[in-house]
Amino acid sequence: MPSWEDVVAMAGELPRVEESTSYRTPSLKVAGKSFARLRTEAEGGLVLMCSLEEKEALLAAGDPAFYTTPHYDGYGAILVNLEKVDPGQLRELVEEAWRIKAPARLRKEFDAG
Repeated sequence: MPSWEDVVAMAGELPRVEESTSYRTPSLKVAGKSFARLRTEAEGGLVLMCSLEEKEALLAAGDPAFYTTPHYDGYGAILVNLEKVDPGQLRELVEEAWRIKAPARLRKEFDAG
C-alpha cells in the first residue's frame, strides 16, 4: 500500500519537483504549479491532475482505487485511494500529472534525458 511518502519519492524522480502545501495540505509542485495534493477532507485520498478523458476511463473501469466527488466534477483531477491503488499504476499517474503541469521545455529535457 503506497503512502504519501511513496508518492513524494516517485515524484522526486522527476525534474524540479518541490514539496509544498496547497489548501493547508501537503502537495507537490513543478515550476510552482501543483500537480498532486494529499487531501485531509472527509473523503481523504490523493488528488492527481489528469485529463478529463483519463478521469472518465479510470472511473468507468470500476477500480475502487479511483473516485471523485461533486467538487471535482468537470475538473481534470482524479482522487486516488492510496490503500487500494496499484503502485505501478500510481507511478504512471504521478508522472502524467507532472507532465500536465510541467513547462514544455522541462518535459522535453526529461524525455531527451
